[in-house]
Amino acid sequence: MSWRPQYRSSKFRNVYGKVANREHCFDGIPITKNVHDNHFCAVNARFLAIVTESAGGGSFLVIPLEQTGRIEPNYPKVCGHQGNVLDIKWNPFIDNIIASCSEDTSVRIWEIPEGGLKRNMTEAILELYGHSRRVGLVEWHPTTNNILFSAGYDYKVLIWNLDIGEPVKMIDCHTDVILCMSFNTDGSLLSTTCKDKKLRVIEPRSGRVLQEASCKNHRVNRVVFLGNMKKLLTTGVSRWNTRQIALWDQEDLAMPLIEEEIDGLSGLLFPFYDADTHMLYLAGKGDGNIRYYEIGSEKPYLSYLMEFRSPAPQKGLGVMPKHGLDVSACEVFRFYKLVTLKGLIEPISMIVPRRSESYQEDIYPMTPGTEPALTPDEWLGGINRAPPNVLPTAGRDSEIERRALPERHPHSAAAAGTQKLTEQPQEQLAPQRLVF
Repeated sequence: MSWRPQYRSSKFRNVYGKVANREHCFDGIPITKNVHDNHFCAVNARFLAIVTESAGGGSFLVIPLEQTGRIEPNYPKVCGHQGNVLDIKWNPFIDNIIASCSEDTSVRIWEIPEGGLKRNMTEAILELYGHSRRVGLVEWHPTTNNILFSAGYDYKVLIWNLDIGEPVKMIDCHTDVILCMSFNTDGSLLSTTCKDKKLRVIEPRSGRVLQEASCKNHRVNRVVFLGNMKKLLTTGVSRWNTRQIALWDQEDLAMPLIEEEIDGLSGLLFPFYDADTHMLYLAGKGDGNIRYYEIGSEKPYLSYLMEFRSPAPQKGLGVMPKHGLDVSACEVFRFYKLVTLKGLIEPISMIVPRRSESYQEDIYPMTPGTEPALTPDEWLGGINRAPPNVLPTAGRDSEIERRALPERHPHSAAAAGTQKLTEQPQEQLAPQRLVF
């Protein structure tokens, strides 16, 4: 074996985390003290949503991104749920539509007014009842407009068609609480982790389990598809109670390709994957640091890059979509960190150091656009198609402005989705209690 050290050439080798100035943070927010293992935060190019501590039901704040600084205690909230809010997710195709789920067994769809809330919002545009116990997770389908997945403590995953306001499929293959859901690039596969210590790859339209791993040595908590690499990454705990990550071939879950111990801390490890740069970020709940790696298609698969360190522990992290990043600063990823002790939301930008101020094509490849690729009927009929790729910079400001005014573009898919959600007949907007 050669004594020479092996150096890897990587354009992301010196990526560093830059914390926003205090005036660009969001301060004075009563972040929820709920111990549920979610981020309690969702962000898109226009709004930041945070689940808050509240009495007599669940609520969350929705703040326009430009409205930084101290948030007043009487700032308007979205407060229609009768129980604690456990998860919130923005619609990837319509910037002012957000889904929430709660301990009150409901999933609700909200339409946020232009410019944010002026008073408390209690009426959702859709109330979805189908779970018999509290609902812990919601996920929008990555390529299809108005398809939403929800996972409850009744061990079931429901697929909702929001065009009709009803569930169109129930996935009933889990034997315990579902901890995490992740989609592949075109949304044809769903991967789940479960308290029954199993990792599953499921065909969501049929509910058929394609692959299943019994993780006895590596107790899985979180899972994420690695773009088009046909691999999965899970975070979990080893048999010695150390935090661990594992890489899997999605077509053969018999054994992980690699397992790597991270440290001996106890907080849950949240994985975030950027398919454009092939970078993986690992952030522990209760930690102050964020580790990042580069994923390769060949062994050793995982290459450690660097670590962002901070003394303030994080409760959860929101992630800005690609079209909301500042490309002029060579920003490739942005977190919104929840610091519960200070009531603070802190933006952290991951930046590639470059001397030139011109557009850096090599770090901004084509990325999935913000137009849906399919209608609900097309996807439910068996069609798979990824959204068309766009440059993350091309007409970004005009794109945001266009999606803010969907009525001017009646033929766009996003506008059609907004119309279908907001112009439902009254009987469909009423709470629907469905029995299976």
